[in-house]
Amino acid sequence: MRKLLAAALAALSLGAVLPSGSGHSMLAPAAAIDPAALRPLVEKYLKEEATAIAADPRVIAAITAANADHAALDDAAIQALDRQWRQEAKAGSGPLIKDTLSRPVSAALRDYQAKSLGLMAEIFVISAKGLNVGQTGVTSDYFQGDEPKWQETFPKGPGALLVEDPNFDESVNTFVSTASITIADPATGAAIGVLTVNIDLGRL
Repeated sequence: MRKLLAAALAALSLGAVLPSGSGHSMLAPAAAIDPAALRPLVEKYLKEEATAIAADPRVIAAITAANADHAALDDAAIQALDRQWRQEAKAGSGPLIKDTLSRPVSAALRDYQAKSLGLMAEIFVISAKGLNVGQTGVTSDYFQGDEPKWQETFPKGPGALLVEDPNFDESVNTFVSTASITIADPATGAAIGVLTVNIDLGRL
């Protein structure tokens, strides 16, 4: 599956590699590749990985607790937290970042990342309010509720999946393909948060 994924993502993001007369490789236009034929393979792999992590009891417990903690936060409080995170990220660290990265759920996500042998560049979990709950590293911001990864999944309910086009992610300084999936409470079936996984295209 990993080799097939590599071929699919490379084709989607760069186009096919063809030999040139000079002996060097050259990239064929991406338009020469049919993204519609390759996208299901990409979605299948990312959905399998994201679904497994989203079902982890440690992830479920962390989101449930975070939703209780975040319930009273209004927009002003959320934006204040996001500003604090951005300032800490710019400074290199801070209490909010340290607290988030030291949580058990963040350690669990780093375990998944390690098992992927670097293929998963970044994994993070988002609450019902759109705030980070746990993560493998420092994201550029703390509030994700204004981005497609949350807007195109959480409001649509359990099982909603978004696979975004390949892009350069400043948080991990590499080109990634991103998958986000709504996390459901196994007891009630209700949407409680979102899981996002970034695949490092440079590792393929």
